Amino acid sequence: MEDMKLIVAPSPHLRDRDTTEKIMFAVLLSLVPAIAASIYFFRWDAVRLILLAAGAAVATEAIFQRVRKKPIMVGDGSALLTGVLLALTVPPSLPSWMVILGAVVAIAIGKQVFGGLGQNPFNPALVGRAFLTASFASAMTAWTVPFDAVTAATPLALGAARSDIPALFFGNVAGSLGETSALAILIGGIYLFYRGVLDYRITVGTLGTVTVFALLAGQDPIFHLLAGSVLFGAVFMATDPVTSPITPLGRWIFGVGIGVIIMVIRLWGGYPEGVTFAILFMNAVTPLLNRWTRPRIYGHGVKANE
Repeated sequence: MEDMKLIVAPSPHLRDRDTTEKIMFAVLLSLVPAIAASIYFFRWDAVRLILLAAGAAVATEAIFQRVRKKPIMVGDGSALLTGVLLALTVPPSLPSWMVILGAVVAIAIGKQVFGGLGQNPFNPALVGRAFLTASFASAMTAWTVPFDAVTAATPLALGAARSDIPALFFGNVAGSLGETSALAILIGGIYLFYRGVLDYRITVGTLGTVTVFALLAGQDPIFHLLAGSVLFGAVFMATDPVTSPITPLGRWIFGVGIGVIIMVIRLWGGYPEGVTFAILFMNAVTPLLNRWTRPRIYGHGVKANE
């Protein structure tokens, strides 16, 4: 009895075999099909942007942790994942210094200023992308055709009538590095779901809302699902466990909200794509969703019989 010690620790008290490293590298592994497709369609530009963004993100994380006198934890894969995700959401023709700057902003402003991993309210990769879009609009909307450097419009700009659905599915269209091939994204999403990393509620809520909204607006839902960043955002960005709700109902509302904002921007906004802004907006609402949808504690709020 004298050797027994009471250990007091914060929640959660239920442990899981999954660690931060396992989850991050599982997501990185799920991105391999999208990375391979980007290299196949956009060649060395894809390699250049992915390596530069990943390296800049990891270096920025290490520098900030060193300055803050915190343990350097770049080995957990979170900074590497942020850099890769950012690279996959930019045009293949983006200058090298811009993607490096975007990666620095993603880690420094989107993550480290809030305290680091697990404390950031917004998806860091999308913070970097939003910064690049606001700062370098021309470069972030300069699209090139796969296999060569010829400038072309994206399917969203062309519209459903002038777009090739099979090309959208396989990825032989102009667009961001990792967002053109729906097939590659779906393969990665299936793997994440199999691993238990991806919560289907957010993805289904987003894609289902886009489909219903498109039908109500008299638009082609298949086109809206395959064109632009919807599929990539619903699978890899919106499902970020740090910046999305923790309750099942909250995740449904989160996904539906993203889908509504995307379609409002696409149909009536002055910007052809709204995935980045939709997810960042719903990231800001996440604390409220967690509060409003948390289950009632057993016995709480029940009046005792007099």
